[in-house]
Amino acid sequence: KLPLQYKNLRAAGVSPVGSLSRDIGAGGVRFKSREFISLACRLVVEITLPTAPKPIKAISKVAWIKKIPTTDEYELGNQFLEMTKEDRSHIAEFINKVLTNTI
Repeated sequence: KLPLQYKNLRAAGVSPVGSLSRDIGAGGVRFKSREFISLACRLVVEITLPTAPKPIKAISKVAWIKKIPTTDEYELGNQFLEMTKEDRSHIAEFINKVLTNTI
């Protein structure tokens, strides 16, 4: 569960919304939202990794969304579309450390 912020790529001037990641991988991230976000919507996502000096930033698209039963929340799967090589390497390093239990 990593802190993250997201906002619609096309929503200029709108403040990012905070959430916690549920899963993260080289290809994307899963997190909760209180709002329905349509499929293929482009988001700017910033994720705080304990192994990175600053939050990683990516442009992603909503690959799937489902309503969480008995709540007013949704769970979203996001596919990373664009990010720097440096941020990609930070994610890979974090995943390696999690898999080897060195965090």
